[in-house]
Amino acid sequence: QVQLVESGGGLVHAGDSLRLSCSASGRIFPMYGLGWFRQAPGKEREFVAAITLNGDSTYYGEFAKGRFTISKAIAENTVYLQMNNLQPEDTAVYRCALSSSLAGYASDYRRYFRWGQGTQVTVSS
Repeated sequence: QVQLVESGGGLVHAGDSLRLSCSASGRIFPMYGLGWFRQAPGKEREFVAAITLNGDSTYYGEFAKGRFTISKAIAENTVYLQMNNLQPEDTAVYRCALSSSLAGYASDYRRYFRWGQGTQVTVSS
């Protein structure tokens, strides 16, 4: 059974940075991909970023380009989301999720079969 555990959220001020971590355990195949999504109260789930666990392919939501960076530490089965210049509109619960393949569908949450519980990110103005 694959499990995902997020950490690194918190309360920060506008302009600050945070690094979220997603640690995976269980049977994970190299062709899998891992993504980050976020959801703010009253809003739709939103794709943030994704990365293939083999190779170096990365995908970003439009709002994340230039501010957020997704990376991985395969030996630790961990994926990171570095978030810079955070703004109040970035406030949301951030969840990582595992997909059997990101090809062509990285931003589609329906392609992900395992989800973490999420970590809260709150950005004050």
